Amino acid sequence: MRKTTRYAWLLALSLPVAVFAQEKVDLSMMQKIREEGLKRSQVMDIAFNLTDKSGNRLTNSAGYMRAANYAKEALTSWGVSNAQLDPWGEFGKGWELEKSYVAMTAPYYKPIMAWPKTWTAGTRGLKNGEILVIQLKDSASLEAYRGQLKNKIIIPDQLIDYKHSFKADAIRFTDEELAKMAAAAPTAAGGRGGAPQGGDTAQMRIFREQMAARQNSQRAMNLLKAMAKSEGAIAMITSGTRNHDGTIFAQGGGAYKGTDPENFLDMALGIEDYNTILRLAKSGTAVKMDVDVKTKFQTKDLQGYNVIAEIPGTDPQLKDEIVMIGAHLDSWQAGTGATDNASGSAVMMEAMRILKALGVQPRRTIRIGLWSGEEQGLLGSRGYVKKTFADPANMQPLAQHEKFSAYYNIDNGTGKIRGIYLQGNVDCKDIFSAWLEPFKDLGAATVTISNTGGTDHQAFDAVGLPGFQFIQDPIEYDTRTHHSNMDVYDHLIADDLKQIATIVAAFAYNTAQRDAKLPRKPMPKPRN
Repeated sequence: MRKTTRYAWLLALSLPVAVFAQEKVDLSMMQKIREEGLKRSQVMDIAFNLTDKSGNRLTNSAGYMRAANYAKEALTSWGVSNAQLDPWGEFGKGWELEKSYVAMTAPYYKPIMAWPKTWTAGTRGLKNGEILVIQLKDSASLEAYRGQLKNKIIIPDQLIDYKHSFKADAIRFTDEELAKMAAAAPTAAGGRGGAPQGGDTAQMRIFREQMAARQNSQRAMNLLKAMAKSEGAIAMITSGTRNHDGTIFAQGGGAYKGTDPENFLDMALGIEDYNTILRLAKSGTAVKMDVDVKTKFQTKDLQGYNVIAEIPGTDPQLKDEIVMIGAHLDSWQAGTGATDNASGSAVMMEAMRILKALGVQPRRTIRIGLWSGEEQGLLGSRGYVKKTFADPANMQPLAQHEKFSAYYNIDNGTGKIRGIYLQGNVDCKDIFSAWLEPFKDLGAATVTISNTGGTDHQAFDAVGLPGFQFIQDPIEYDTRTHHSNMDVYDHLIADDLKQIATIVAAFAYNTAQRDAKLPRKPMPKPRN
């Protein structure tokens, strides 16, 4: 630690509590949490067990269950109570890839890097087939290919331009960007992304046209797969603009419910290989490929499971009240889900370890949730919230709804915390600013009224409970690792994860110790 940073920290310790507005902050405990989290961290060992040792963690797969059982056992070994695999409802089939060999065999041999998409069937042995180019304009255009698909490997006629990367993959937020976040004003809708707001504007018309085009394309693709399966085609190969330079983004290949049939084999390729095959085939050259893919479905137990554990509260008046931290444990199949989201799960587990190592006796109960099914629509956290706190369909609170204080989430990769999104809860601004003050020297100071979406804090926010996601440096999350074969242990940044776990532990402690629960926004209206 640099001398100036050490001096700043010692100065902060000497300041009276009043400097942090009206919010009490136990600076002595903040220092202990820093010491344990930054100097005696186990977060990278936790991440190793969740990634390299467990493999990918597709929900209901063997890899997910390895990671979930490790998490349960590790939490128990640290003294965290009531660690369990908690069923939240029916998910569907598990799936895992047991073998994958893909190569071009004519007009010459070329090994191909390809990732079968989840919940797709295998080839049932080595198959060699000729490439068939299909112009996938709409459903009607497919009739020209009917009866021609047997033993073929299908490639849509969609050449993808390679775009050179002139910027660094990995970035951190600049001071200017953070200042802009902090200065953001509340929005009436309270959301982000999605359709543009307003009436029948040109922007809205363009949005509707784009949505209609995507829906037509997806219907045509679904019909093509059904026809390919019925006629005995071998497989389909697809790609996308982000699949280049050795990085392949691969996700789901179709439905996964217990009664759903196996999906037709669809494999993601890098655009360099995809374009090579397509150009050759369109030139009139016969292109053939070897494909040998073996997949396995798990159908014995269709339930989805979260990992739940807690440090029980000790205050007679507050011990039944709940503070939660969490992250999703599931991942996609191409990598080992290191930044999405073993990093989040590891830092949440480490935060619980920090608190137990310090012998913390919280006034409120501090509970951890490691969620499954996030990648399919926040299923694990929504299932847990529905059975524990409230159903957003009717918005009738259960008993624990009133006793809930806050939920904190991590799910934006390996980048360190730079602050927190208020999710529109303006009354928490001064509270969080005070809690971040002892960690300014670690780069965390920004509090923004803005919302962020796409992850499990939304399950809590949807039923009127304070749910928050931290602001994290992007690093290479969107450009390189998110849902790709590069989402592996080596792309984690140890110092950033130590910082995250330290701040999360501090937020959990502060929430558990304050006299009152955190302020809430108005209760949402029922969805029905």
